[in-house]
Amino acid sequence: MHIAFFVNGLQSEYPRYTTTALAMNARERGHDVCYVTPDDFILRPDDGMSIKAVVPRKKKFANGEGWIAELQADDVPVKTFDITDVDILMLRNDPSLDAIERPWAAQAGIVFGQFAVEKGVIVLNDPAGLAQAQNKLYFQKFPSDVRTITLISKDATEIKAFVSKQESKVIVKPLQGSGGKNVFMIKSIKDENFNQIIESLAEEGYIIVQSYLSEAKHGDIRLFLMNGRPLEIDGKYAAVRRVPSGDDIRSNMHAKGVAEKVTITADHLRVAELVRPKLLHDGMFLVGLDIVGDKLLEINVFSPGALMSASDTQGVAFADPIIQSMERKVEVRNAALRPFPNRELAVI
Repeated sequence: MHIAFFVNGLQSEYPRYTTTALAMNARERGHDVCYVTPDDFILRPDDGMSIKAVVPRKKKFANGEGWIAELQADDVPVKTFDITDVDILMLRNDPSLDAIERPWAAQAGIVFGQFAVEKGVIVLNDPAGLAQAQNKLYFQKFPSDVRTITLISKDATEIKAFVSKQESKVIVKPLQGSGGKNVFMIKSIKDENFNQIIESLAEEGYIIVQSYLSEAKHGDIRLFLMNGRPLEIDGKYAAVRRVPSGDDIRSNMHAKGVAEKVTITADHLRVAELVRPKLLHDGMFLVGLDIVGDKLLEINVFSPGALMSASDTQGVAFADPIIQSMERKVEVRNAALRPFPNRELAVI
């Protein structure tokens, strides 16, 4: 099996990224692995499609640091493949990181991923599904039972009215964003920096305003779903509690949140069950749910992280069943008497 991992850029990859864990596991299982960036797609005059990909040389590395060092080395091999030589193209970029400075790059995975599907490549997650999920508006399409009270607007008057009606604090953040960037807590419209925060966020686009969940002071839970169901091995779930560091309200690892072992409860599983139908419909193979109490804060369908932290705290390698599931998808595709739509194959 040949897997191409699509990422924002090689220099921004990191030893503890989920992509690193998946790529290393695939190599250890004997598969061919390469990395592709937004610069690396080629669509030829005959409608043939190729990728210019970085191919780490060694079959096995002692740790993620060694893997990333090889990936970023000046002399790492770069090879050009016909896209049909690739079995799976896994889209692991974060579009929000490119949205401002390289807007063309933010769309590259989805656009070229759809071409790859037409050539018979399995693309995960399904690019047509991802096209619907390019910002946090996607979150509003899930059942209201699992969502906290939310307003999305650029209008300061609307936001003030919403905040005034809340019994407690609110969280404000940009509609397009990730990693805890530009996330603020507002206690009331009388806060000294209220107007400044709203004006600043509005310059970037729409603003999400959410009622604050008191349980959030203990952090949130990142729970991985694979093929629509919670990923687990022998009763241990691929999940981790992300606890804010110091006085910071953000629990994201990018914001120096701390990973702790977590026990998944019936409330958490209920949230996962309620969002499952839409995730399956949209061809979402690997997803990260951010849960507080019995509510869903966010759904990460592009590049859910913290898989290594979940593996460390639970004492199991969660990358293994993910690669095994990819192997099965390729087997199903190759044995099928009729072509499976990518959206279906992605969640088999």
